[in-house]
Amino acid sequence: MPARQTKSRIITLTTDFGLSDHFVGVMKGVILGLAPEATIVDISHDVAPFEVLDGAYTIAQAWGYFPKGTVHVVVVDPGVGTTRRPLLLEAGGQCFIGPDNGVFSMIYDLGPHRVREITNAKLFRPEVSRTFHGRDVFAPAAAHLANGARPAGFGKAIQDYIQLGLMKPQQIARRAWSATVLKVDHFGNLITNLPVEQFPKVRGGNFELSVGLRRIFGLSETFADCIAGEPAVIIGSSGYLEVVVREGSAAKLMGCGVGAPVELTFFPD
Repeated sequence: MPARQTKSRIITLTTDFGLSDHFVGVMKGVILGLAPEATIVDISHDVAPFEVLDGAYTIAQAWGYFPKGTVHVVVVDPGVGTTRRPLLLEAGGQCFIGPDNGVFSMIYDLGPHRVREITNAKLFRPEVSRTFHGRDVFAPAAAHLANGARPAGFGKAIQDYIQLGLMKPQQIARRAWSATVLKVDHFGNLITNLPVEQFPKVRGGNFELSVGLRRIFGLSETFADCIAGEPAVIIGSSGYLEVVVREGSAAKLMGCGVGAPVELTFFPD
C-alpha cells in the first residue's frame, strides 16, 4: 500500500480581503475546524483588490521561504462564481490552492510543476456560495491537504491552466528590452519584472531605464546613495530592478502604477 503524503501543519493565506471585514477570520475558522493542529500564517491580506498580477508577485516572493509540505492558499479572485476552475498546484515540494486566473503564473515559470483541477466536491463545504470560495472551496481543500489527503484525490491533472502574459521582459533591439511594473509596494517603489540574474550587466551601471516620461541612468547601491526627490534604480530585495525615490514615492512622482511600461537599454561598452 503506498505511503500517505507527509502531513503539513503550515497553511499560509494570501488574499485581497483586507482585515476590516470577517472574511479572513472565517477562512481560518474553517481550516481549524477541519485541521485543528494546523499553523496558519498570514502572508498578506493587502494584495491590491482584484489585481491578479499583484497576487502572483506576492506569493512568488514568499513561498520559497517556507518548509517543504507547506500549503499556500491564494485568493485574489475577481471571477469567483463563474466557470473559472479551482486549482491545486504542486511545485518545489509545496502545494498551492487557488483560482485558475493566472495567480500562480510566476511559480509556473520557476520549474517543474503539476496542476490539478479540484473537482472532488467532498473536499468543499456542504453548501458552496457563489461569492465566497475562499471559505467554501479553498480553505476546506487546504485543510484536507494538511490532514494528509493525496493530491491525486483532488482531481485530474490539466495542462490548459491560465498564465499571465506580463511575466517576462521582451527583447526589442540588440541592447534593449521592454518590461513592465509588476508591483507598487507600500513605500511607492516601482518593482519591475527585470530580474538582475537575467541582466547582470546592470551592476556595471552602463544602462538607461525609461519609466513613464523619465529616463534614469545607472544603478544606485542603496537608498542612501540616491538623491532626495529624484528617481533612482536599485536592485531590490526580491532580485528585481526597482525604481525608487529616497524618502518618497516613485509611483506618485512619476504617475506610474502596475502595468506601466518600462524599457531597459544598455549602452555600448
